[in-house]
Amino acid sequence: MAEPYYKRVLLKLSGEALGGDQGYGIDPKTITTIAREVKRVVELGVQLSLVIGGGNIFRGLAASSKGMDRASADYMGMLATMINSLAMQDALEKVGVDTRVQSALGMAEVAEPYIRRRAIRHLEKGRVVIFGAGTGNPYFTTDTAASLRAMEIGADVILKGTKVDGVYSADPAKDSSATKYQTLDYIDVLKKGLQVMDATAISLCMDNSLPIIVFDVTTDGNVCRVVCGEPIGTLVKGA
Repeated sequence: MAEPYYKRVLLKLSGEALGGDQGYGIDPKTITTIAREVKRVVELGVQLSLVIGGGNIFRGLAASSKGMDRASADYMGMLATMINSLAMQDALEKVGVDTRVQSALGMAEVAEPYIRRRAIRHLEKGRVVIFGAGTGNPYFTTDTAASLRAMEIGADVILKGTKVDGVYSADPAKDSSATKYQTLDYIDVLKKGLQVMDATAISLCMDNSLPIIVFDVTTDGNVCRVVCGEPIGTLVKGA
């Protein structure tokens, strides 16, 4: 088995990734596949944490654009991320991976409160930690939550799992001339408005020199390949 290049990572998944081909709700086959991928990474000795979006259930930004109060809509989105986090915890424990869910909102009956030192201790003991409910604040996305948590736990890298094999100059499904970037600077992502993560998340990573790898999470074995340092996807880092 290959030696991991990164020792502690944060894997960011969109909510849509859990929806599978249907794109909404939680697809049992898809979530089980992701759980098995995570198990392989943990077996390599890598300390892994997760942040999952809630777009497969509810999008706060979309609801606010249709007249709902933005703060209320964002809190509803945080609850959607908790539903996904609990589903992922169940899938992981069914394949034998010890998992803890930590919530930025108080939900004592279903999850631990987010406590940085406790999260790090779980990771050191080989447990997967799932960070739910974003940052606990409206107006911040789960991308920003992923950047924040990654820095708090001292992660080596953020792995952004998508349905595309990297970052392109345009949507490859709509533009056949779209070219894939192998590496990008944080500044280029912000200047070109590339859909890597939102501007707040990119700025946080840039200020703290935290690299981001955008890759295709739907291909079997890709999470292990990225963790072991294979050059797949797009690497976003400083100049």
